[in-house]
Amino acid sequence: MFGYYFSLALRSFKRNKALTFLMVLAIALGIGASMTTLTVFYVLSGDPIPQKSDKLFYPRIDPRSANGFTPGDEPEDQFTRYDAERLLRDKKGDRQALMTGGASSIEAEDGRIEPFRIDARYTTADFFPMFDVPFRYGNGWSAADDESRARVAVISKALNEKLFGGANSVGREIKASGATFRVIGVLDEWRPAPKFYDMTQDRFTEVEQLFVPFWTSRALKMGTQGNINCWGDSSAEEEGSQGPNAPCSWLQYWVELGTPEKVEAYKQYLKNYSDQQRAAGRFERPTNVDLHNVMQWLDKQGAVPSDVRLQVWLAFGFLAVCLLNTVGLLLAKFLGRASQIGVRRALGATRKAIFAQCLVEAGTVGLVGGVLGLVLAWLGLLAVRQQPAGYADLAHMDLKMLLATFALAIVASLLAGMLPAWRAMQVTPAIQLKSQ
Repeated sequence: MFGYYFSLALRSFKRNKALTFLMVLAIALGIGASMTTLTVFYVLSGDPIPQKSDKLFYPRIDPRSANGFTPGDEPEDQFTRYDAERLLRDKKGDRQALMTGGASSIEAEDGRIEPFRIDARYTTADFFPMFDVPFRYGNGWSAADDESRARVAVISKALNEKLFGGANSVGREIKASGATFRVIGVLDEWRPAPKFYDMTQDRFTEVEQLFVPFWTSRALKMGTQGNINCWGDSSAEEEGSQGPNAPCSWLQYWVELGTPEKVEAYKQYLKNYSDQQRAAGRFERPTNVDLHNVMQWLDKQGAVPSDVRLQVWLAFGFLAVCLLNTVGLLLAKFLGRASQIGVRRALGATRKAIFAQCLVEAGTVGLVGGVLGLVLAWLGLLAVRQQPAGYADLAHMDLKMLLATFALAIVASLLAGMLPAWRAMQVTPAIQLKSQ
């Protein structure tokens, strides 16, 4: 029976081409706008490391002075160097890593290309296994390399292509910020979105191209970049605000905890540590600690830009307007066939059959509108990718969103067809036959 109703719908399209075109266009415009914004939202709000996002945690403590304290204040978003290094030494998690962003000038080993600047990350050995970072060649450094201030580096696939033509560069040397480093690893394709491990900078750019041991970067005074918050005099420090004892927060710190029991134990550890530091006179505020897993931290930081959320609501509002227009057009079309419906009813068709026929026709309109809407969504995403926003090049539709486009188009058209189909099945055959 469905096939028969579908063939009737196609015949109806041919008889009312202008009306059909208007309905398909209304559905397509609404679907195109909605799926463009929904795809962007879907990409930006996804889990960047789904295999272990519930095991990776971002701790927070509050080392600031009492000056300006207000009850209910949030803890600091970043760590001082003293606290990050202390937590790292205590090793209370399965894995732990401190880190910060940086920038470095790169020179090729053979000097065949001009020096250029790239983003860098200064971190510790557990960064790579903790975040399941994929390697094309080699591997990350060890804790012993951290301790010895080894001049080793992990580079991105893109940097390896630029410097070494994509060949296995493990064991070769590069010059970064004037110092020579031995390459021990080359990353494979890796781009978590958002870049959850550092929410202080652009959250949707590509990962850094150079990774260097943290203490090596400090020994070489390599340039850093990112947010920094100071609450005391750091001028006496040898390294200013980034010295080992400077009262400034500028480091990110992550810990891996494999079980709920370990999570609770780590929370207690943070409280005890905060109490100890306050007793020693370093911390002046009441104990205030937090521990968020990846998705909780992204939500806390508002990872999805507010303008993207607004665009989704506006697009679905536009879809609702398009559906209202489609309801009116379907009413006009179905009630314009009242005499045909009356004849069918007189010949024995039930109201249920009339309702089903009209819904199949509405669904067919949605299917065709979905195809056209998919084209419009593709054009919309192409326009998004031309924008200067950091997330622009991530705006691609995958299979899940492709299927969602057709599902949304058909469901929307069926909803729009409910009222017209109900009105059509109410047609009284006797009145229609009498008027013929």
